[in-house]
Amino acid sequence: MAHQFSQTHRVEFSDTDAAGMVHFTAFFRWMEQTEHAFYRSLGGQAYERTAHGEFGVPRVHASCDFLQPVGYGDQVEVAITVQEKGSRKLTYGVQFRSPPGEAVVATGTMTVVSAFRPADGGPFRSVSLPEPLGRGITLSDV
Repeated sequence: MAHQFSQTHRVEFSDTDAAGMVHFTAFFRWMEQTEHAFYRSLGGQAYERTAHGEFGVPRVHASCDFLQPVGYGDQVEVAITVQEKGSRKLTYGVQFRSPPGEAVVATGTMTVVSAFRPADGGPFRSVSLPEPLGRGITLSDV
């Protein structure tokens, strides 16, 4: 299965700052939206609540370097690539291109861990990646 996934986002007015450029927080939102779309493409999801408890993939690290400005109305392609897969965590490299497929305007990294909190209200604890995420991303892919 694929270990790379991309999605295109259009810069909305609410994504910009007073200078008309994309506010840095938009890059992190797009990173997360693309990550969630990646999970859905594998048949999984980033958060689930069941009778047994809650599952999620919280971030333990996120960074972004901004190389060129992007403005209102532009399209930005966000490509995430699995750089490292452990039994309980994933590390992604992220490239932002605008226009899509052309200039790299930002790069980033993000590490997530697989976590579960039982329904009885206990603390979140690290657990193995659930199916289909664990099965959908194989070590031969990375």
